[in-house]
Formats: sequence, C-alpha cells, structure tokens
Amino acid sequence: MKDKIIKLLGDVKLYWKVPPKGRYMSFKEIASLSFGGIGVRLIVYTISQMMISVGNVLIGNTIGIDPSSLYVIYIISVLSAFPLTALRARMIDNTRSMKGKYRPYLISMGIPTVLLGAGFMWMPYERMSVVMKCASVLAFNIGFQFFFRFYNDAYDSLINVLSPNSIERSDVLSIKSVVENLSPSIVSIFLPLVAKAITGDDTLYDLKIYRVLFPPMLLVGFLISVIVYVNTEEKIVRAKTHVIGMKFSDAFRAVARNKYFWIISLAGWLGFLEGSFGSILGWMYNYQHAATAAQYSLITAISGNASFWPNLVAPFFIRKYGKKKILVFTNLLNIGFILLMLPIVRMTGSKSIIWLLLGCTFVNQFITSLGHLLNPSVNADIRDYQQYVSGERIDGMFAAVGLIGEIITLATGFVLPTLYSRSGLNAAVALSLGYDGSNVYDVLYDQSYFVRISSVLIVASVIGAVLNVLPMFFYDLTETKQKAMVKVLKIRALFEDRANNVLNDEKLCETVEIINSAREHAGKDLLPTDKKKLSKQQRKQNIIENEEIEIAKIVNEELTKYETEYGKFKLENSRAVVAAGLDGSVSAFSLTRAQAKAMPRTTQAEKERRNDALLSVSDHKAAVRARKKYFPDGIKEFDSSVFDGLFASEDALEREIHDALMAVKGAREHNDRGEARELKKQVEALRVKRSLVQREIKKATDGYSVYYRAAKPYLDAKRTLSQAENYERLDDLMSLYCEAKERIEAKNAR
Repeated sequence: MKDKIIKLLGDVKLYWKVPPKGRYMSFKEIASLSFGGIGVRLIVYTISQMMISVGNVLIGNTIGIDPSSLYVIYIISVLSAFPLTALRARMIDNTRSMKGKYRPYLISMGIPTVLLGAGFMWMPYERMSVVMKCASVLAFNIGFQFFFRFYNDAYDSLINVLSPNSIERSDVLSIKSVVENLSPSIVSIFLPLVAKAITGDDTLYDLKIYRVLFPPMLLVGFLISVIVYVNTEEKIVRAKTHVIGMKFSDAFRAVARNKYFWIISLAGWLGFLEGSFGSILGWMYNYQHAATAAQYSLITAISGNASFWPNLVAPFFIRKYGKKKILVFTNLLNIGFILLMLPIVRMTGSKSIIWLLLGCTFVNQFITSLGHLLNPSVNADIRDYQQYVSGERIDGMFAAVGLIGEIITLATGFVLPTLYSRSGLNAAVALSLGYDGSNVYDVLYDQSYFVRISSVLIVASVIGAVLNVLPMFFYDLTETKQKAMVKVLKIRALFEDRANNVLNDEKLCETVEIINSAREHAGKDLLPTDKKKLSKQQRKQNIIENEEIEIAKIVNEELTKYETEYGKFKLENSRAVVAAGLDGSVSAFSLTRAQAKAMPRTTQAEKERRNDALLSVSDHKAAVRARKKYFPDGIKEFDSSVFDGLFASEDALEREIHDALMAVKGAREHNDRGEARELKKQVEALRVKRSLVQREIKKATDGYSVYYRAAKPYLDAKRTLSQAENYERLDDLMSLYCEAKERIEAKNAR
C-alpha cells in the first residue's frame, strides 16, 4: 500500500502538466475540473431548486404554487425552451474559438445565471397573488431555460472533448464526481441546522432561509468554477484544417439517425416516473415530524453519502463488466429497493420509521448513483459514434433533438399531478381537514393521507424503473468498439491534415502505430478466456489481446473498405460525380434509395455500409432541394480560405483584449485612474473590432452552411477519392514515420 501511494505521488509530480502516454489529461487538468466542479455543482444545486417541476419543494411548498398550476407554467416553460435550445445547439456546433467549444460558455452563461438566481430569490412572493407568483416564477424560468441550461450543459459536456479515451473519461468522471459533489452534500447536511437558526422552527419551507443562503452560494460557486475555465484544454479528434459549418436541419437529420442516442433517450423518457418517491423522506421530516433538525441533518448526510461510494468502485466495474452490464444490473436492483419502501411508509408513526426509510433510500441511491455516474461517459461515447458515422462533431444538436423528449414529457407530465390530486393532495381534501386550502401540501400533516400519497408515488416509481431498463438491453456500443472508432477518426484526421500540409509528428507516429498494430493482429482468432482452464494472469493477457484483435478488425475494415463490392461502387460513383464538376455533380449521382435498401445487412459491417448508402441518397436529395432554392443559376465552389484570415484576426484580437485587461488591472493596482480609463477605452474599442470580425465569421459560416448542403454529394465524392488514394499509399506514410520518431525522441531528450 505504501509503495502504491509513493508511486501515485511520483506520477502526480511527473504528469502534473503533461499527461501520461496513452492519456490526454494531465493531473493539473483533472484537479482543476474536479475542484472547479465544486463551484459548478453549487450553482446547479441552487438553480435546480428554482426550476419548475411538479414536485419542486421551493416553488410548491415554500412559495405556495399548487401542483396543477405548476404543471401549467411547466408546459409554458418547456415550450419556451424549444427555440432557445435550437439556438444553443447551433451556437455550440458552429463554435470556432481558440478557447474551445464549451469553455467560453462557463463564463458568458455563468454570469447571467447567477444574476437571475439572485433575482429569483428576492421577489416579494408573500405579497403576490397566485397568478403573479406563477408569472414571476415562469419569467425567471424562461431565462434559466437558456442561460442555466447552457451553463450546465457546457460543464457536463466538457469531459466529452477533454479526452477521446472512454476509460480515461470514466476514471476522470469518478474522481470529479467525488470532489464536485462535496458542495451539495455539505449544503444538504447543514441546511436544516441553518434553517432552524434563521427561523427558529423545524421547517425548510420558509423563504427567509433561501434568501439568506442562495445568493452568496451562487456568487461563491461562480468564482470557484472559473478554475475549470482557466486550467482545462479541449482536445477534439478532428483535422486541424476542418471547417465547421452545418445548418440546423442537416445536423438534426444526422443525429436523428444515431441509434444509440435513441436507446439512451428512450430509457429516460419511459422512466419519467422513477424518481417520484424522491420527496417522501423530506415530507416525513417536515410534515410527520419523524426527526429533529439535528437528526435530519444526520439523515441528509448519510443519504448524501450514498452517492460517494459508487465513485470509488465505478472505474473497476467499468473495466471488468462494461457500461451496459452495469446499467442493466443497477436498474434491475433499483426496482427491488424501491418496492421495499412500500411496507415501510405504511408504518408511519413508528419512531424508527424514518431510519428504516433512510436505509432503503441509501441503498437505492447507491445503486442509482452507480448507474447515473456512467451517463456522461455513455453520452460521450454516443457523440464519438456520431462523428464516426457522419464525419461531424455536432454535440450541441443532441440537445435540440432531445426536445422530442420534452414533448414526450409534456404529454406524460400530467400523470404526476393527477396522481397527487387523486391520492388526496388537493384543495378539497385540505379544506375537509380544516386547513384554509391555500397550500395543498398541508394535507401531508394528516398521517393517513401521507401514507396513501406516499404509497402511490412508490408504486409509480417502480413502474418508471421497469420501463427505464427495457431499452438498455438493445445498447451494444462496447468500450472496445469506442476505442476502435477513435482510432479510425485519428486515421481520417491525419490524412486530411496531410492533404493540407499540416502534419504533426506526434499524431503521425501515433496513427502509424495504430495501423501497424491493426496489420499485426489482422486475421487472428480470439483467444480463450475460460476462468477454469487458464491462470488469472494468462486470462488477463488474453483479454487484452482479444481487445486488440477486435479493434484491428474495425480499423482494417476502414482501411480496406474500398476493396469491398460497395466500396468499389462508391468509388466509381464518386469518380463520376467529381468528373461532372460541382455544378453537374447531382445529375451524375447514380445510387438510388431502392439500391441502398436492397443491400445486405447480416453483419455489423454490412449494416454500416447500408446505412452509409442510405445517408448518401438522403444527402443527394437535400442537395437537389438546396440548389433549387439557393443556387438556381448554378453553384460555384466556396472559397473557404476566407476563414483563415478571419480566424487569425479573431485570435489576435482575443490576445490584445487579454493583454489590455491585464494592463487595466496593473493600472488599478498602481492607483493610476487616468491610465486605467484610457486602457478601458482601448478594451472597448478592441471588443467592437472583435464583434465585427465575429459577425463576418458568422456571415461566412452561414454562407458555407448553405453551400455545404448544396455541394455535399460533390464534397463527399472528393473526400472519398482522396481517402481511397491515401489508403492505397499507406506505405508512403510509413516512410515519414522514422524521421518523425527521431524528432520526437530528440525533443523528449531536450
């Protein structure tokens, strides 16, 4: 144990700024992502309390909006998110910034999120009618739908582009989950005690509590989160010269064909009732007085601690069993532990009841957290698959296509309010029990209704958990397949960069080694992995070798794809399309939808070829429509070199603004107000210039987007011919390897 600790400390020192071989993130980057995440999670915890949902305690129990009214404003809030999410998706997918794809939004979306959150808390809800309460909460939530969701998505999606290594992403997610969840855990522990100090009562449903705590928490959270922005670097596997520019509809269609996206999304949409039981533990404290404030703080601490332990074991389980098996197994166990709550809540009134419920909740949260911990890693794998099949990194569009889920949620959202109302959580029951009916949650003070309503929610949660697990049986994107896809992406990117004379020694050597390994393992049979017949060491070696054999199969299929019957047809079709020129390319395209649908689909490779053919036919039809609309008099090649100057100008202005801001800071430190004012004027002038350049970039990007759709069959044909030629000349690439390797070794020695 001592030796392992010494080795770990040595590795931290050695790889603090530079990642180990085969990895992409240094220890400094991992630490910054994790500790900065404490601030992000503090903001997420706080704003989540203000987001409209039927079971929201702050809006429902504290501000006093009943479930039916909550559902109405929830619908309006979700509908407002549609255009905002589409805008967000386009902004992310067409971002070309020296700061990265997601990092800039941690600042630009974080500031308005904090301001909106503070404003939400200081509205005079006590003096408002129900209509005014609803209008106020809705207005803030429309702002949250854009700024907060953008901020949260940017942080959650950042791991997708910090490393293309699925195992490394899972390891980092485990570490950062342990660290970043300290903030909500600490808040949950001390909230009951602080609430009692502020109000003098054992209640969490007093606005004074949140007005005192939430605004400072938002500010502190934002300041801590800046660590992530400053100390991380995005790394997308893409050609250096790749130009970003896709229309919303094109990206939407591309994501809509991603089967893994639909499997994961369907699991979430079908399981919308699974979390229905989540309020019961808090209700038992607040309405049935089953514990003191000190006891409930301890209960909250224990309950919150359930999410900690899965972070420690997740990397081990992922390596041993894979993400799919874990997700299926944890969901099945979850069903059983939710059911255990049913007899427990029916014992309400017993002194130990809340502790029994805690035990059940702890195990349930442990299991659920283990599954939820994998979601970011699974979503990152899905985005890698999207880039593998479409050639474009369109992460933002996943959120836009996910709006279909919001529509489904709207359609199913009435279920929970209906369950609440029909089980007794309504004004009529509140009046019959002697309350004034202004807050329907008063019904929960009555023990019989508490048991009845809680039992209904538990049964609903079981149904949700069953529906949630069913789609996961169809998920077959393994860790090995993801590794192979990333290797293929590296090969494609290298050849694209080679064609544009921007080769990188490190990437060249890495790619050549990928190809050599694939050739070495080509045609090999999988080795036995029987536990009974092999030693532990031999079995481990065989498993590693089998992974290389499976990866080699996918890589070799990529390198030899133009030798297949479909590959030869695609080459012939591409030659005809290119020979016809850009303007005549759509007429020369010969593949039909009937031919594509008739292609075999027995093996995975055949399925991928068939999907590729169907996609080509669809792109051809879209190009024909685009040309009729935008280029009725003929289409000419887009001069993409315009981006070079614009991007260089933007980068230069970014550096000038940074330097000027540093100068302003220095002038203030020296109390030179006159110099500071002049420098601030320079900063504003530079920002105006940057805004003009960014406007030109957007104009050029929009123009390229239209051209890209209309010219896609021609561009794809040129890319196909170039790729086929490159794959035929692999040995030329090998000849560059030795010199590149020598330069790298000399650099490392220095």
